[in-house]
Amino acid sequence: MRFFSRNPVVPVLRLAGAIGMGSTLRSSLSLAGVAEAVEKAFTMSRTPAVAVVINSPGGSPVQSSLMFRRMRQLADEHEKKIYVFCEDVAASGGYYLAVAGDEIYADASSIIGSIGVISASFGFVEAIEKLGVERRVYASGKNKSQLDPFKPEQPEDIERLKEIQHDIHDVFIGVVKERRAGRLNGLDDDLFTGAFWSAQKAHELGLIDGITDVRAKMRDVFGDKVKLPLVPLTKGGLLSRLKRLPAFSAEPLSLSQLLTADSDNSFSISEDIMSTVERRSLWSRFGL
Repeated sequence: MRFFSRNPVVPVLRLAGAIGMGSTLRSSLSLAGVAEAVEKAFTMSRTPAVAVVINSPGGSPVQSSLMFRRMRQLADEHEKKIYVFCEDVAASGGYYLAVAGDEIYADASSIIGSIGVISASFGFVEAIEKLGVERRVYASGKNKSQLDPFKPEQPEDIERLKEIQHDIHDVFIGVVKERRAGRLNGLDDDLFTGAFWSAQKAHELGLIDGITDVRAKMRDVFGDKVKLPLVPLTKGGLLSRLKRLPAFSAEPLSLSQLLTADSDNSFSISEDIMSTVERRSLWSRFGL
């Protein structure tokens, strides 16, 4: 208590954006991208707490799980309590991150939940037929070309996908039940259908612990003199790529050279476009 009277410091870690959906121009939330900042948040202060602000519509279930587990590992290792604060939305993978918190809070207008698994794609069968394009695929293994968007859907392929989704959904449900044990007030058929709610309803269902913001809650817990330094994430995207370019060049760099500045040349304009579409579709589900 004597320490707390000397302006306690609660690091604030802000996790914002779609999970695991990066592009040339925009970085995404992934364990590799946040690991350094997460480690710093749990070691920079003696105050037994870390505040995590989340604003995410979800994305990759694997990256959600990896970040969730890393935060819990560090919280246990350093004996820190995690306070989570949801902004516009903490849904799907965003809510997966939120349940890393020992206590979860949200704004009155936040959107919470969407505990489910989704897979979306396009079918181009009729399109390529109209264009007179012949699709040629050669594969070893009868299931190697399952769910190819240029081939007609097969019932057995859809069933296989649903089985995988069911397994992933079960993992998600198990994590939520474990982390919110004794606080959930709804039936499984209501809570785990992929539905989402306003913060007030989410509070009634036990998905969150109250409606407030990070500054108000931390002052309530640690006093008015608490300091809340933001822990910056590692910068990504185009700016970091430009920094890795040679300082001098005899010839001007083309756009394609800028977009492939990474050593693995893994980005392309088409990938960026698809990633942007996927991210926008995630946000648009929640009216954002």
